[in-house]
Amino acid sequence: MKPLNNLDETEIIRIFQKNLNNKKFLSEDVEVFNLDKSKIIVKTDTLVESTDIPNTMNLCDAARKSVMACISDFAAKGVRPQYGTISVNLPRKITRAKINQISKGFAEASKEYGIFISGGDTNEGKEIVFNVCVFGKDKNITPRKGAKMGDLLFVTGPFGYTPVGLGILMKKIKPKRQTSFTKECTNAFLRPKPNLDFGIKCKKYFSSSMDSSDGLSSTLNEMANQSKKKFVVNNIPTKDEVEEFAKKQKINSESLIFHGGEEYETVFTVPPKHKKIIQKNAKMLKMPLIEIGYVTKGKNVFIKENGRQTQLKDLGWKHFS
Repeated sequence: MKPLNNLDETEIIRIFQKNLNNKKFLSEDVEVFNLDKSKIIVKTDTLVESTDIPNTMNLCDAARKSVMACISDFAAKGVRPQYGTISVNLPRKITRAKINQISKGFAEASKEYGIFISGGDTNEGKEIVFNVCVFGKDKNITPRKGAKMGDLLFVTGPFGYTPVGLGILMKKIKPKRQTSFTKECTNAFLRPKPNLDFGIKCKKYFSSSMDSSDGLSSTLNEMANQSKKKFVVNNIPTKDEVEEFAKKQKINSESLIFHGGEEYETVFTVPPKHKKIIQKNAKMLKMPLIEIGYVTKGKNVFIKENGRQTQLKDLGWKHFS
């Protein structure tokens, strides 16, 4: 038998697909199925203490973030979540105070996005694990595939902040002092806020869309591959302060921006004729919107700078890698 540490996430999923006889599986942000005359939208996500929760992160923020992971996928699909279930795995010696923190985090998230938590499960184990499942109902979703020749490429916010924030929390990045920038970075990691209203309002204008939490390079490559098109990035979605900080810390800024992950933003393509309306909607919702490139004939993802194109490989987050 092949040991687990020689398997990557993709191969593990293929094994499940084969044994579940699910040959038509296509990677998507959410699952969709018909129940009577209704189309049900479902997303499940797991947050594990040892891999997802820095020691400096309080459990209220961790519980809230576990729900945000599902909300972000619903935002990318343009669907409003309505119900949720939550399963928790807790160590035997966990304190009442920590239980209160966890429950407050779940309550805050459900109130923030109008989700009714209908139930779940409680189990005992060696570490804290949250598994959240969110449900909604809609006529359709915006798929990861669907980008057309000439479409414009957008993201709902700047990149590079969350990996800096995580690095600071994990003490792998040690700035000389706390600044408004470092505070913004840690807050971006601890308190993500998916742009759900924008996704719902603009869904009908998108040709393809996807959540960016596994890293922008992973998102762009997945969308390009499924759409069977070439994506060209001619405007890197970040701010000068990210690149300046990376330079001072001797960190590769491209790695922060494209491969860091944990940015719960929506990456989407849109025909040029809809550009003004989505910009208007973003302005009305007081949220950032960045045009980063375009879709053309070919395959893969490329960064275009000074007239030269360099392939952007998928180096985002991968479990078991």
